[in-house]
Amino acid sequence: MKRLALTIFLAGALPLAAQAVEFNQVQTDKSAINFTYKQMGVAVDGKFKRFSSQISFDPAKPAAAKATFDVELASVDTGAPEGDDEVATKPWFNTKAYPTARFVSGSVKALGGNRYEVAGQLTIKGKTQDVVVPATFTAQGNSGVFDGSFTIRRGDFAIGEGSWAKFDIVANEVQIKFRITATGK
Repeated sequence: MKRLALTIFLAGALPLAAQAVEFNQVQTDKSAINFTYKQMGVAVDGKFKRFSSQISFDPAKPAAAKATFDVELASVDTGAPEGDDEVATKPWFNTKAYPTARFVSGSVKALGGNRYEVAGQLTIKGKTQDVVVPATFTAQGNSGVFDGSFTIRRGDFAIGEGSWAKFDIVANEVQIKFRITATGK
């Protein structure tokens, strides 16, 4: 009888074990990093067209997750070519001296209901700040989708120096929104 119970238990557990997936291959063509800020009180949306990443996420072991994102700042799309050119200059992103922004996770905390809190460090223009990023994760077979958003203060990273250091025309708060699709094995 014990052998039969063990066989039934193992037969039921095997499909669960077979479904365990570590998501570690980001599909950049199905992913996006966007931002929203206010200019003269009006919301303006933009995005970054190029980024690279390394990710390791097993939903069964979220505390062991790791993520690194490198965003090519010159790939910014503000919706206008002159805006793209302007934000690449020294007062804004200074892409010649600082071509990438980088996020490196430090810890991942499961909050329940497919919600997570990712703590890490964000570096822009050589300035590093601790950030906490709320995110959700939805498994879709062999793929998984991470969605989230967080707000940074551009002044903390010297984005907008000189006459742009004031926040009367361009607000200090910038909301970063992302959707990252990854596959696993």
